[in-house]
Amino acid sequence: MTRQTWMERTLVYAVLLAGSAFSLLPLVWLLRSALMDMGQIFEMPPVWIPDPIRFSNFSDALTTLPFGRYFINSVIIVALTIAGVVITGSISAYSFARMKWRGRDLMFGLLLSSMMLPYAVTLIPSFVGWSKIGLTNSIIPLVAPAWFGGGAFNIFLLRQFFMSIPRELDEAAYADGASHWRIFISVIVPLTKPALIVVGLFTFLGSWNDFLGPLVYLNSESKYTLALGLQQFKGMYAAEWHLMMAAATVVLAPAIIVFFIGQKYFVEGITLTGIKG
Repeated sequence: MTRQTWMERTLVYAVLLAGSAFSLLPLVWLLRSALMDMGQIFEMPPVWIPDPIRFSNFSDALTTLPFGRYFINSVIIVALTIAGVVITGSISAYSFARMKWRGRDLMFGLLLSSMMLPYAVTLIPSFVGWSKIGLTNSIIPLVAPAWFGGGAFNIFLLRQFFMSIPRELDEAAYADGASHWRIFISVIVPLTKPALIVVGLFTFLGSWNDFLGPLVYLNSESKYTLALGLQQFKGMYAAEWHLMMAAATVVLAPAIIVFFIGQKYFVEGITLTGIKG
């Protein structure tokens, strides 16, 4: 390695480290505040290491509202949403990528065009439709759309991956008498685990952090998700910053854990889906 190359790499790493530190600063502030009392949080100059460490903030925060119930509600919604997106999204993507039928490309173009519509544009018509059939104040409006393809982006992502798989595998399966269902289950799905995991992770993060959907459709407190529970907690204890930070840390922790566990699948799956357009 030449001196110039070494200096360039050192500069790049220094910039990346500085950017990472700047991005992580809010998270660090959240964690240290969750372990402090009110008097320490806004001390000047800032104190970054809690003294003493107050783990009791978590128990005090989580016992003020039924966060256990909210957690179960969130897990149910997330699990059903992931299952629906992975199952129906992969089936739809297989149809667009591996099957030939009249109007396929037109339908796929219309599907992609739906990605240009913001969620807020379709929110009111969707709410009116669900309310007409009496299914508001339930998890059905939050879960049911996932069982009808799971969104254009997920179908597009899986389609790109499916198209990168050699068609010779399909032809060999056809020669052995396999149907489309058999090819999909026995050939395609085992080869697309990275892409399916990526779609599942994206869906988890989106569903776990969803606030607007539950806010619009859920009225009963017993059906609240963690996002709504945290908002309710903020309204009740807006001045108790140490408790707010503790509750927010607990709500945020599963998303961070899942992201770090699945980060290699993010890179692998997204990279492979770009092999063939």
